[in-house]
Amino acid sequence: MIQIRNLSKHFGSLVVLKDINVDIKKGEVISVIGPSGTGKSTLLRCMNLLETPTGGSIHIDDVSLLDKHTNVAKIRQRMGMVFQSFNLYAHLSVLENLTIGPRKLLGMSKAMANQKAMELLKVVGLAEKAFSLPEELSGGQKQRVAIARCMAMSPEILLFDEPTSALDPTMVSEVLAVIRKLSREGMTMIIVTHEMEFARNISSRVFYMDEGIIYEEGPPSQIFEGPLKEKTKAFIHRIRSLDIAINSSNYDLFGIQGEIKTFCEKHFLSPRMVDFVQLMAEEVLLLQNDFSDILISLFYSEKSGKLSLRCESAGAPHNPLKEDLTMDDIGLKLILGRCDHVDYSYENNRNKLLLQIKNG
Repeated sequence: MIQIRNLSKHFGSLVVLKDINVDIKKGEVISVIGPSGTGKSTLLRCMNLLETPTGGSIHIDDVSLLDKHTNVAKIRQRMGMVFQSFNLYAHLSVLENLTIGPRKLLGMSKAMANQKAMELLKVVGLAEKAFSLPEELSGGQKQRVAIARCMAMSPEILLFDEPTSALDPTMVSEVLAVIRKLSREGMTMIIVTHEMEFARNISSRVFYMDEGIIYEEGPPSQIFEGPLKEKTKAFIHRIRSLDIAINSSNYDLFGIQGEIKTFCEKHFLSPRMVDFVQLMAEEVLLLQNDFSDILISLFYSEKSGKLSLRCESAGAPHNPLKEDLTMDDIGLKLILGRCDHVDYSYENNRNKLLLQIKNG
């Protein structure tokens, strides 16, 4: 139904989208997730030509949106868009907001437009607000009216640009319930959202966007339970990280411990955990052979509360925690005793030691 090839969008020297390639089938529900500023909303705006792409192509049922002969207004009638800021006409009643498009653009009679509008307001639970002005509605009610207004144009595709981001948390569920209902009815939808559980439950597929591309895509089970790429994993698990580079055996241990303390305290880890991580980093460094290129990294998952320490080093293969080291080493016992998991590998001429620290 929707085919996008090599889509790009530049704002001057700023590259927001680069080489987007996707196919979306009729009836699919696509959730688009990712950090702020990675092009999610711009992708939607390019799809309905609120922004003109810099390059590439977009086809809806084999009709090119970027062909100069294409009737853009007619294409937009097939593709409704719901914005985070509602965009209702403040001087019109709820009913008038729903009927103005069908009457002026579709040539629908007032009676027929009113009848369809009332039916849609019943669907979103707001029939009693038909003659209210937008200023009399809550944020959640305004967004439900905005969805009904899109549906009044009988679209085949709905685009949602973070439809709950401007809402009070108590109002989010009422809007998501309407979107769920539409998904059960087979509506093709592309939803930019930060509601992860909603995306997991409603989506046919999930697009994770980063670096101006669709960095990873797949079914919700893959993206949320077994993402394949590192940035996807970091986003899903809300992982925060700290990297400390070391290039000499005369490294500044006190400076390293200070950086670790600042990182841990920023994420409200206990003083006991701070002390242990500082000690662990010190012990791991004492066990190194080659100090020409070492990278100490901390990873903290806000979702699980797990903290991991990774040590990468150049040189010949060297596992500082291998079993033939003396088990009388107090530092080694300390490290192994406080870790849920220890993993060593040698890849691309680098030693990689990963320690997953026990909570508490």
